[in-house]
Amino acid sequence: MRHALITLERMGLSTDLYELTMAQAFLESEIADRTATFDLSVRSLPQERGYLVAAGLEQALAYLRDFRFWPEALNYLERSCHFKPKLVKYLGSLRFTGSVEAVPEGTVYFPPGPLLRITAPIIEAQIIETYLLTTMTYQTMIASKASRVVDAADGRAVIDFSPRRDHGPQAGLLAARAAYIGGCIGTSNVLANERFDIPIFGTMAHSFVMFHRDEEAAFRQFARSYPGDPTLLIDTYDTVEGARIAAKVGSSLEGGRRLAAVRIDSGDLLPLSQQVRTVLDQGGCPDTHILASGDLDEYKIEQLLADGAALDGFGVGTQLGTSGDAPSLSSTYKLVACDDENGREIPVIKLSAAKVSLPGRKQIWRQRDADGTPVGDTVGMVDEELPGDGLLRPYMRDGHLLESMPELGEIRDQAREQRTALPADVRRLREPAEYPVSNSTRLNALIDKLRKR
Repeated sequence: MRHALITLERMGLSTDLYELTMAQAFLESEIADRTATFDLSVRSLPQERGYLVAAGLEQALAYLRDFRFWPEALNYLERSCHFKPKLVKYLGSLRFTGSVEAVPEGTVYFPPGPLLRITAPIIEAQIIETYLLTTMTYQTMIASKASRVVDAADGRAVIDFSPRRDHGPQAGLLAARAAYIGGCIGTSNVLANERFDIPIFGTMAHSFVMFHRDEEAAFRQFARSYPGDPTLLIDTYDTVEGARIAAKVGSSLEGGRRLAAVRIDSGDLLPLSQQVRTVLDQGGCPDTHILASGDLDEYKIEQLLADGAALDGFGVGTQLGTSGDAPSLSSTYKLVACDDENGREIPVIKLSAAKVSLPGRKQIWRQRDADGTPVGDTVGMVDEELPGDGLLRPYMRDGHLLESMPELGEIRDQAREQRTALPADVRRLREPAEYPVSNSTRLNALIDKLRKR
């Protein structure tokens, strides 16, 4: 039996077949060393999204830094009927030698400008497409969803409870990271704490209470065994009665410990939270928080708080880790320029209906008003001088990292600052206003020229 996790030794195989068959054709045509530039971008915002939060760059750069086909992968390719010995030999010494410019993680992003730009020999630039798309797109999608949930919580804690609902353990790990960037205070995913030092939170399962049969006995046993301030799950049988028992156990804790929180995972959260708050206050636990979970999303959280629910925090699982209402982004990885036989860079364009690409190497300029509020983005050619701040920064040259990546907490702070600086109507959960994004005059002229050609 084999674990279905991607190991470093097989990372090179995490690609689509056509990337390798195209590489074989490039190699046989003796054009493998020609330079190409690709943009990774998003075509449009999902429904009810006013913005996205860029995430996943650190993992993308780590992949490019370590990119290679290890012996295990080469042995597989040799056995495959799709590839010739010449390609397998070539891949054995292949490394990423190109350059990367990208929007920093935590940046608020609006399509359709590039999130990331790759310039490298065509085979290198082509093979890496699949990994970059899945890494950047997934984390951007989850960070964006998390930021909406955090906004809806209006200052209350949000915890990523999604690992058991995510699309596999690898997704669960990256979801925890992206959710933290989006503003969650932590996760229930222990591996995410070990890998990324993200704070971890958890309570107990209903099975723990049911196994003990007696709810008070279960609570006392858990409180004795847990070294810190415990959180108790109170809705296994009767939520209000569970709160009374939790308050009784909490008020008897010794050694300076207290009952940190109780969690409600089912039922009508509005009246239950209010009743539980009264029980805890009367039972000597006025500082104990009430945490809600159970198929929550930003819309439900917003409504609960608007109606006066007595909730201090939320554990959000399925809807966060799968971005339930918008489970995919229209991300693309398109060739925008390539060298001709004389080494001249030629901009190229795709003209398929509804899928027109933006040609050439580009930059995104963001303009802000006197208060620092973003008021519009312009996508233009990389060598233009346009008003605003350029968003894409260089991260790799000749296959080497140019700087160390910021700590995850810094990325999270950047995301919060950029999100809160947005106009309120762009941030709202329902029918957000459209943020203005335009092409420069020069870019539009290039598009027209290539259309005519």
